[in-house]
Amino acid sequence: MIFDFFVNTARKLNNFVKKSFTGGIEDKSFLESEIAKWKESPQRKEAISGFLYYSGYHDILYKKRMVIGQGGELKEVKNLPNRKDIDNQYAAAIDKKANYFLGKPIAIDGSNKQYVDIIKKIFDRKMMSKLKATAKKSMNGAIAWVFPYYGGSGKLKFKVFPSYEILPFWKDDEHEELDYAIRLYTVDYYKSGSKKTIEKVEIYRLEGVYRYILNSGKLSPDKEAGEYESYVSLNDLPYNWEKIPLIAFKYNDNEIPLIRRVKPLQDAINELLSMFHNHMLEDNRNTILVIENYDGTDLGEFRYNLSEYGAVKVRSTGDSKGGVHTLRIEVNAENYKAILQILKDAIIENAKSFDGKLLSSGTPNRMNILSMYQDIDIDTNDFETEYQAALEELLYFINVHLSLTGQGDFFDEKVTITFNRDMLMNEAEIMQTLNTSGVKISNRTLLSQVPFVDDVEKEMNLIMKEQESDMDVYVKAFPQTTSKKDNEELNDEE
Repeated sequence: MIFDFFVNTARKLNNFVKKSFTGGIEDKSFLESEIAKWKESPQRKEAISGFLYYSGYHDILYKKRMVIGQGGELKEVKNLPNRKDIDNQYAAAIDKKANYFLGKPIAIDGSNKQYVDIIKKIFDRKMMSKLKATAKKSMNGAIAWVFPYYGGSGKLKFKVFPSYEILPFWKDDEHEELDYAIRLYTVDYYKSGSKKTIEKVEIYRLEGVYRYILNSGKLSPDKEAGEYESYVSLNDLPYNWEKIPLIAFKYNDNEIPLIRRVKPLQDAINELLSMFHNHMLEDNRNTILVIENYDGTDLGEFRYNLSEYGAVKVRSTGDSKGGVHTLRIEVNAENYKAILQILKDAIIENAKSFDGKLLSSGTPNRMNILSMYQDIDIDTNDFETEYQAALEELLYFINVHLSLTGQGDFFDEKVTITFNRDMLMNEAEIMQTLNTSGVKISNRTLLSQVPFVDDVEKEMNLIMKEQESDMDVYVKAFPQTTSKKDNEELNDEE
């Protein structure tokens, strides 16, 4: 966070940073109460659920096989198969939507070429990877929070916080401007050879960050990290931004996470797969048995003999014959398959994703592709609207940084950021349509769309060298023709 230099710019320092003060927190008891309520709130639990489901930790993992016991009460049984299979369609939808939205580099344009070039360098591949990760966090928890800060080398960096770590306090009902925010997170450490976890709290206010330890619901100053710190340090003096450096990247304006739409459907898929798997695993050693004239003492001994030896002794006396039969319920695999497909289709529709397998046969035309992408495209429109607003906020902090480091005053400059959505296309059909319409496309543009061309400028130079080489061969082969042609062009010019 420390700058060892300061470059005079066109604007004074106080125009874009505010000198800090260490006034402290007025009412800790209020904050302790708000943190306690938020930790158990449905919104935070739902956000945590979204991240857990994306990582593969589903409710099915805690499933128990239950039977009706004495008195009609359910009782857990542990001697029956209890599969906990997961088909993570939720994570698949998240990945598809994130890659559709941010699978390709964004396009940046503006009237000031110097400013555009600087912004392009900031939004490099590493930044685009972080932006895609931000999109996934936005879908999992409704909001992802981007925190601009300075690293030890004075370089502007960006950290992404998940929504279950940030409790915002808004100034307005539209949730556009922060009053302040609380960050709650855990830190693991080792003491006397054992792993322990502590809860830390950071309070982001206009005058800086306050740090505390949360122990049994009470806040105490974090002496190790320091109770207070400003956001920026210039020449050993503390300063802060004019805005709280927490930017809300929302999935939608209602702040609803994707997990709310599809969790029951995802749970149903997991339960159906596990149930089918359980039925397939049940055999004559663990299914329901009908026993006649068993030559033993109790059912436990019967099960043991069956499992250990694969055989049991039965007794036949007179007209009463002994035997063992299974009580089996037929499992229709086609029914499972049909219901499973219905659930998967429902997840795709409710998550507003798409099923690429629909176009696996034949050559898809443009109308088929547009129809398949219709839902995800509509949802991404809302997604993009929120991200455009968030990037506008992010540019403020970038502009301050550029001014602080003497790279220029770009506060009044505008750039247009365009998200290039990664949609499957039938390039041959598009090219044919353009040619029919009389539209001509430059070789540079065509080369930029070739998947195995990484450097368009280098490829253009290679093409020019090949053309020049071919021309040299032509001139040597037909010197008279070339000379005559050159003379005719010279006469025409005169």
